[in-house]
Amino acid sequence: MRAERIQLIDELIEVGRDAVSRGLVLASGGNLSARLSEDRFIVTASGTWFDRLTREDFSEMTLSGEVTGGAPTPSSEWRLHQRAYAARPDAECVIHLHPHHAVVLASLGHSIRLLTLDHALYVGSVGVTPFYPNGSDELADSAAEQLREHDCVIMQHHGCSVVGDTVRATYRRALNLEDAAKATALALQLGDTTTTFPSRADTTHA
Repeated sequence: MRAERIQLIDELIEVGRDAVSRGLVLASGGNLSARLSEDRFIVTASGTWFDRLTREDFSEMTLSGEVTGGAPTPSSEWRLHQRAYAARPDAECVIHLHPHHAVVLASLGHSIRLLTLDHALYVGSVGVTPFYPNGSDELADSAAEQLREHDCVIMQHHGCSVVGDTVRATYRRALNLEDAAKATALALQLGDTTTTFPSRADTTHA
């Protein structure tokens, strides 16, 4: 394996372990990927558990959907990653998790509000899609359409997909998305339905 590919895989393995420790995904739910070139990416293989990933647990694919190396059977959600990369040529990583607060709020029709400086800086904006079956073209296409305008998308009753320019930056964005959801839930419990981060605030020095 090339050094760059190994490094990306090792970074994704680290993300998987940390995501499980934080309760952002269970067992073999969710999937991770990173772009290798303009038309190729690696994605977690079918049935792999986030906290047990090894270097052999990744499939290499083209944007046309062909498996070209690594594990022979990619995640059933590979289309979610393929369509995201096609819609966002600037994306170098796609992280798909099942964060409870973000999914519950979106499924109940509550917008996730950005309440802190970190939320505004790292999340930016959030798209939402209705429920579609796992692994379906409808799910992948609707999520990709939202990702044209947002770096984060929540699929109702399912999970979220987040894109970024590095594995670390993408995961940081995912963590802040769930933190924003937790903050929104707390605000709703306190009876607040309108407060958001000041629109004119300067986030450039965070």
